[in-house]
Amino acid sequence: MVRWNHEKSWEEVMLRVVVAALAGLTLTAQAYAADVPTEIKIGTLYASSGRFASISMPVYSSLKLWADLKNADGGVYVKAFDKKLPVKVVAYDDQSNTATAATLYNQLITQDKVDLLVADSGSVLTAPAVTIARDHKMFLFDQTGTGASFFSKDNPYIALMADPVSTIWPKPAADFVIHDGPALGIKKIAILYSTNEFTGTQANAFRKFIKDSGVPVEIVYDQGVPTETTNYTVIINNINNTHPDAVFTFGYAPNDIAFLRNVADVGVKFKMLFVIYAGLEKELLEKNVGDKGLEHVFTYVPPSDMEYPVNFGMNLPTYKAAWDKKYSDGKLEFGLNAVAGYTTGLVIEKALSVATSLDQMELRRAVFSLSGNLKTLCGPFALDETGGQIGELTPLGQLEPDGHGHLKFVSIYPHETATGKPVYPRP
Repeated sequence: MVRWNHEKSWEEVMLRVVVAALAGLTLTAQAYAADVPTEIKIGTLYASSGRFASISMPVYSSLKLWADLKNADGGVYVKAFDKKLPVKVVAYDDQSNTATAATLYNQLITQDKVDLLVADSGSVLTAPAVTIARDHKMFLFDQTGTGASFFSKDNPYIALMADPVSTIWPKPAADFVIHDGPALGIKKIAILYSTNEFTGTQANAFRKFIKDSGVPVEIVYDQGVPTETTNYTVIINNINNTHPDAVFTFGYAPNDIAFLRNVADVGVKFKMLFVIYAGLEKELLEKNVGDKGLEHVFTYVPPSDMEYPVNFGMNLPTYKAAWDKKYSDGKLEFGLNAVAGYTTGLVIEKALSVATSLDQMELRRAVFSLSGNLKTLCGPFALDETGGQIGELTPLGQLEPDGHGHLKFVSIYPHETATGKPVYPRP
């Protein structure tokens, strides 16, 4: 408070008031500047070795590609500070080990103090992050962990970025059996699945779709096996003995590679054979199984092979060119996971441009505000109330020879996205 002093002139008093006001403004500006970070820290994990390396490294590499591209352009615009800030990806190698992953997720939150937490690829390595993020009230950018148990009304600290929840993944495959199967003569089916959150949930959902349909399709084989299974010879013979009209297997990439190799070794020709990763990681399976072993196999058609209209980020051809330029040594296969990390980056970028602060619940609000409005190369971004992704669906397709010594995707179901008819029974 400025007291009047008759010995001082009015000009002197006003000068002091102005100086005090300017000093206050300077201090306020300095305090604000101190609150503005020099970068946005994004914490994540990857698996450079172990069972999940083949899906983890492409996801991590595509997230890094997004970060590198944004930093080359001056960073991402952050509405909370009304300026562009560079992105720093803080990442550790969990080596496909869930215990190691749990320790490292904790480290990212408590020691590295990251602004945003991003899960490793796949449900197995995402699982420990779900609990840890919730306990620390940290919003989890779940890249590809689709397990149904991750998403519940009492957990607001998660949203799925780049593929749909496992409960709706197999709907196109089930609908094909239900609607087109009877005319093809598909009356008996076999189900084989790996007992983990990702593939177990898909098998459960697929089974339920079939049973609830009322269509007279008999499930003649229904068996879960450990995710670590590497030899399927006995299982294949057991399935063959039930004389199924179609076989549906739900496993990770190593499971599919081992299963398809053993099918070739045994010499069994199933009339219809579905495997997940023949589509999701086509390049990987071509290298490890060979085109002959993949001919006429049914699978999901991923966004890495199906172009969707976009309203944010690169479209598929432009992104593929950027990927090939960045990773020209060919050590990383291009598939679903090679677009998943980039899609996560796009959601982060868009969320930061509308979030009014870096508060975790405000980040959640920002991400959910994108639902129904954002279209990336992975398809329409849409979330249910629990954070489950319900927009980026994967049609049922079949791998067919393209006439030039390679394989191409033929989209089979739903009919509105179909590019051809199914080859059934498998020659």
